[in-house]
Amino acid sequence: MGKNLSVLALEPYFGGSHRAFLEGWMGLSRHRWTLLRLPPRKWKWRMRHSAITLANQTAEKIKKGEMWDILFCSDMLNLAEYLGIAHPAVQRLPSIVYFHENQLTYPVIHQREFDYHFVLTNLITALAGTEVWFNSSYHRDVFLRELLSFLKRMPDFRLLDSVEAIRLKSSVRYPGIHKFPKRKKRSPGPMRIAWAARWEYDKNPFLLFEALRILKTRNIVFRLNVIGQHGKNIPDVFSSSRKEFSCLIDRWGYQQNRRDYENTLLEADVFVSTADHEFFGISVVEAAAAGAFPLVPEKLAYPETLELESGNEDFYYKGGASKLAERLIYLSEKIQENDLWGGDPNRAVRITQKFDWELKAEQFDHYLNTILI
Repeated sequence: MGKNLSVLALEPYFGGSHRAFLEGWMGLSRHRWTLLRLPPRKWKWRMRHSAITLANQTAEKIKKGEMWDILFCSDMLNLAEYLGIAHPAVQRLPSIVYFHENQLTYPVIHQREFDYHFVLTNLITALAGTEVWFNSSYHRDVFLRELLSFLKRMPDFRLLDSVEAIRLKSSVRYPGIHKFPKRKKRSPGPMRIAWAARWEYDKNPFLLFEALRILKTRNIVFRLNVIGQHGKNIPDVFSSSRKEFSCLIDRWGYQQNRRDYENTLLEADVFVSTADHEFFGISVVEAAAAGAFPLVPEKLAYPETLELESGNEDFYYKGGASKLAERLIYLSEKIQENDLWGGDPNRAVRITQKFDWELKAEQFDHYLNTILI
């Protein structure tokens, strides 16, 4: 089991998946945690200043007598900068960097928005860490592949060996999810579709609404829930589609209450992802855990997390709106026949059991002990 440790966790962007990850693990961990966190806004500024700010906060904790065995941080921190100015007692600690995302393969609408500085922050942080954890194999592989390509384009001192150095200390550590209540017996009615993602271009909401438009022209009856977090710059397609599908909508927008979010997933027959960019896909995994039928593109991390190679081909679609619409029409017919799952309604739930936080927290606690051996 290993001894109980004191963990210093540094999170420059305590929101979204970053917050959910830490709260999920810490809530069930046997280790003692000190969490230093910053608000989840102005992410570029967080990546630039957080090393200094968190080093100052760490110094205050040390003045009060706190000490730790290990350091844990996310990819938003420049770990090398932090260690360079932190107290010597912290500089000696073994460290883990968790990559929720990266700034190299994160899509930008306009290429001029791409900032090499943030890519180098990810590179330097990965090199500074004792271990580097990625939230999926897909994420690790695409990051290291694109990092090598990125460095080859540099004018000189291309640091190509750094890619292999990072690979050798990298592991895949899937995040956890909380258990969902058992779903109730389905009420009669048309197919209930749910979509939950950040309201941004990389989640490709355009594909969703184009496919739903095809369903309408084919006179397929359905109900719709479109939820997820959003900032100030919401793609126009959301406002226009809310008007277009108004008579079919049950829930729309961010669900402030966790229970409302869970109920959306528990009531859904089919959960759709249209993402062009996803490193893990928490909402998809949670929807599957809630018993919804996942319908996702055959790319990104989805074939990995939803076990495509284990006979789950029906969870995937290839192509554009017409292909997505075809699959939705087929599933609508299966629902009307009361045979959506072909007699095995818990198939997706079983796939997601390996992500249960009660299991993951114990695993992660063990991994921390192995680093100190």
